[in-house]
Amino acid sequence: MTRAQFAAMVRQAFRKSPTRPAVSFTDVPETYWAIGAIREAYTTGFMSGFPEGNFLPDENISRAQVLVSLSNGLGYAANGSVNNTLQVYSDASSIQDWARPSIAAATEKQIVVNYPNVQTLNSNRPATRAEVAAQIYQALVSTGQVSAISSPYIVSQNMTPPANNQPTVQIPAGTTIPVRYEAAEKILISLEEPDPVPVTLTAARDVVSSNGRVLIPANSQVVGELRVIDGGAQFYAREIVLTNRDRFPISATSSIVRTTEQVRKSANLLEVLAGTVLGAGAAAGVSSVTGDRTITAEEVLGGGAAGALGGLYLGRNQITLISISPDTDLDVTLDAPLAIR
Repeated sequence: MTRAQFAAMVRQAFRKSPTRPAVSFTDVPETYWAIGAIREAYTTGFMSGFPEGNFLPDENISRAQVLVSLSNGLGYAANGSVNNTLQVYSDASSIQDWARPSIAAATEKQIVVNYPNVQTLNSNRPATRAEVAAQIYQALVSTGQVSAISSPYIVSQNMTPPANNQPTVQIPAGTTIPVRYEAAEKILISLEEPDPVPVTLTAARDVVSSNGRVLIPANSQVVGELRVIDGGAQFYAREIVLTNRDRFPISATSSIVRTTEQVRKSANLLEVLAGTVLGAGAAAGVSSVTGDRTITAEEVLGGGAAGALGGLYLGRNQITLISISPDTDLDVTLDAPLAIR
């Protein structure tokens, strides 16, 4: 979610009188689609600009920025010791100094929602739309505007602080996780895939810290999806599941794969499918072009049915598919730091 999109959500969620006069940001022209929301988010104290006089409306907003915004906009301050409050997070050491007081206040007000590991904050990772929606809802709960919802992912100060036998280690952005794919030798997806294609990869070898500690063991699962982008396909990781079953949100991507192959009307389906799995769109295209309706749900990633999409490819004599060799094409690189305990 971008900073402009967040400003628009804040404008819809909260009704608050201005606390300071408006300013003009150098990178927000009067014609910008969210200028009204940005101006209101600033004047009501929810958001601020940067020292250079800009707002960076199209920059992704981090989870820390979301929580600081909600705390500041609602006038919350930490009642107790900031450091003691933040001990509930296994990755508290990665919270930047400027954000610590406001995140402590948000924690006391039970605004913070962490999924899938409730004690992992991932403060520096870009916030998703779902996460922002959850935090804004909790902020509305804190002001009495909506009813509380019971959830195991709402952070509470009554939670037991994480054990300190293993310190949190932050794997820096730019680190590469080599992967393999055990379900097939090749993945085919269409340039016209209607939805992201779900894929779970496996860490091919240990990722080890400088002191020899294994941070991500081989055989950990990297859960994500393939998306069609810029004429190719790219894997987006969203969660890593370690071999001990600990789960952590992850922001990582592969390189864009642009290798293609054509499937023609005369193609032998057995040869096309040998050692291969397909996205739903690719399955529909292959089935439509070859006239063979024997592709099963087991051969389609996500278990989707190919027949429902066949109309996209009617009348074609061939289809161009993106051909992915997952063991060599999909190594992922962290786009944001990953805190591991």
